[in-house]
Amino acid sequence: MFRRLFWFFSGAAAGVWATTKVNRAVRRLSPDSLAATAADKALETGARLRLFAQDVRAGMTEREIELKDALGLEAAERDLPEQRRAALDAPLPRPQQSYKQSHKQSYNRKDDH
Repeated sequence: MFRRLFWFFSGAAAGVWATTKVNRAVRRLSPDSLAATAADKALETGARLRLFAQDVRAGMTEREIELKDALGLEAAERDLPEQRRAALDAPLPRPQQSYKQSHKQSYNRKDDH
């Protein structure tokens, strides 16, 4: 008799446990729950990308300062090496004419109209 009661209650407990697990899985896989999970993941990914972009900007700024110091771009003109000062004082080269500007005649019939 006790053996039958033991197995009866064991079966009932297993049924309740299985029903609870199935109901949780159904709720978790419902469209509303999936949409909420996707939205949460998207927000989390956006936050991570924002932090990454901030880190990249900070690194760029730091590296830019290092390069400017190394190249003397922020230094006063009197502190620059002689070669750099001469380059700053040199006139800018004239821009070269493009092929179209130097060859006015057109061989394309559509340009004749």
